[in-house]
Amino acid sequence: MSIHFGVDYYPEHWPMARWETDARLMREMGIDLVRMAEFSWQKMESAEGTFDFAWLDRSIEILARAGIRVVLGTPTASPPAWIIQANPEILPLDSRGVRRGFGGRHHDCQSNEAYRVHARRIAQAMARHFASKPSVLGWQIDNELGNSHHDLCHCESCRHAFQAWLRAKYGTIAELNRRWGTVFWSQTYDDFAQVPTPAANAVNAHNPSLHLDWKRFHSDLIIEFHDEQAAIIRREAPGQFITHNLMGFFDLVDYFKLARSLDFVSHDQYPMGFFDRPQPMKDPATLAAHLDLMAGLKGAPFWVMEQQAGPTGWSILGKTPRPGQLALWTAQSIAHGADAVVFFRWRSCTVGTEQYWHGILPHNGLPGRRYEELKACIAQLSPVMDDFRGCLGGSEAALLFSYEQNWALEVQPHHPDLDYLQHTMGFCRAFHERNIPLAFISGSEDLARHRLIIAPLLFLDLPGLAARLTAYVRGGGHLVLTMRTGVKDQDNLCQTEGPLPGPYAELLGIEILDYDCLRDCEERVECEGTVGAARLWWDVIELRGARALARGRGGDHGGEPIITEAEAGSGRAYYIGSELDPALMSRFVDHAAKAAGLASLGPSAEGLELVRRRGAEADYLFALNHRGEGASVALPPAWEAIIGSRDLPPYGFSLFRSERTEPRPRPH
Repeated sequence: MSIHFGVDYYPEHWPMARWETDARLMREMGIDLVRMAEFSWQKMESAEGTFDFAWLDRSIEILARAGIRVVLGTPTASPPAWIIQANPEILPLDSRGVRRGFGGRHHDCQSNEAYRVHARRIAQAMARHFASKPSVLGWQIDNELGNSHHDLCHCESCRHAFQAWLRAKYGTIAELNRRWGTVFWSQTYDDFAQVPTPAANAVNAHNPSLHLDWKRFHSDLIIEFHDEQAAIIRREAPGQFITHNLMGFFDLVDYFKLARSLDFVSHDQYPMGFFDRPQPMKDPATLAAHLDLMAGLKGAPFWVMEQQAGPTGWSILGKTPRPGQLALWTAQSIAHGADAVVFFRWRSCTVGTEQYWHGILPHNGLPGRRYEELKACIAQLSPVMDDFRGCLGGSEAALLFSYEQNWALEVQPHHPDLDYLQHTMGFCRAFHERNIPLAFISGSEDLARHRLIIAPLLFLDLPGLAARLTAYVRGGGHLVLTMRTGVKDQDNLCQTEGPLPGPYAELLGIEILDYDCLRDCEERVECEGTVGAARLWWDVIELRGARALARGRGGDHGGEPIITEAEAGSGRAYYIGSELDPALMSRFVDHAAKAAGLASLGPSAEGLELVRRRGAEADYLFALNHRGEGASVALPPAWEAIIGSRDLPPYGFSLFRSERTEPRPRPH
């Protein structure tokens, strides 16, 4: 049985007499699966070692009779009050030394051994009990790991764990002192026990090397917490899969590392956001990039474990999706690589913090517009999804995404508005507008699979990366590097060997003589006839074999090159020494894409997105209209419409099929 669509379901919130009705309505809607139990710790274990799974067994049985399978979540995102009463030291300490209290969720310190004991116990008990249940397909460990933990935890347990992590990394305190440069401000340590966490009680800013290692440690700690539960479940329930619901560009955890222990990645997709003020509708390119990152983490399709199904909200509500948008967002997730979409949530809850985080059903449980819209969407998409299951769309261009670069720039952003994620999105939007597929990759992958690689803000010179990128270019690849490349070593110390951009200077054929932080100003730039603005930063570039694609036009940096191009071996290397406005970015991407021989999936009007997935015998092309007015798409006759047509209604989507003559592609 293939799994295509599901819902996040909380039977414990409703009378048992309702459960049969829910299962029937789900089946009639086309639901294959539910996720459940990820916030039900107290319901399953009301006191230490006192387990009650009978209610969950009953719910699973009712769902199974309706042909619906189950994913169970380990409930460690919400430790119950009795655990906190027994072990109050589990409560996390924020960077200002304030002990957070019980309430909400994620009120836990993930390094605390007492909490680890509780977590291991519930994970083992659940895995043993449900290992033999045929309708339990797999597990989600915890829920949105790292959520609510940005300023946590700085308790004694975490400080000792951090010190142990540093000892394992550096071996001796002398080596740490050398690599952190602790001679500055007399911060030299005599013992690892003296090293603090970067709490907010420092008189001035913490050492950047300490701060970067703290971010690395915090990510590793969360992954360790996840992997400990995953190991228990693999031992106790070896036939069931393990996944976790990630959160797009969330940056507290290195998702490439977390994904290693997952059978497949899952993701939570909320196009309208929730806590943003004002609350903007996320633009289609951003939504696409979140999904493409998920596909890139393992180079494989993924699940959406939480797909927005109504207006979001806690105390403040978001906008209500317009008719058609729920189906459109569902199609977008599938187009970018989701093999299954699970909607959050089945029914709007009448109690608790998320009373106004609306589900498919309203508070009264009666099917309405959202139910009917998604029912129709499921009926359209389910019959074709198995044709491209396991395969992505294929891309000859890639963006090298790095959590460590992001963390280093969070510590020292230089310009108040410089943001790694937003800088990255400048490229994503330009490729999205042109309907040119852009994959996300890590620095450890096979680079030669791609004709063009964009590696933004390579602030840290991570071991081996420069050599690999240089070999890639000399072997025929096209590489784009941007400002602040090669500035620091892996320990966050400034490079002293040669001019900037450090190890890439020869490859790029340039030398950066100086730089200018563009505070409260911008520079005009001309690039092959297009004039636009360069913002935030300006690298003063001297050409050493490269040629200028763009130069400053007037202002403080008139005539200076700011975008360069150089040939190296049989490839090309570009450098962009500033943050480009959309007009300049568009001009540059046109140039680079043409030089690399990249093909668009086709032209389309603004707001009309084209996305490909490759199937066993055919290619499939999704046309997604993100606009509140109708749109048309022009495609060659070989594309046969199997859902919709070439004329799309407001917030509508169509799906086209074209027969393949070559063999089935590899699942990437």
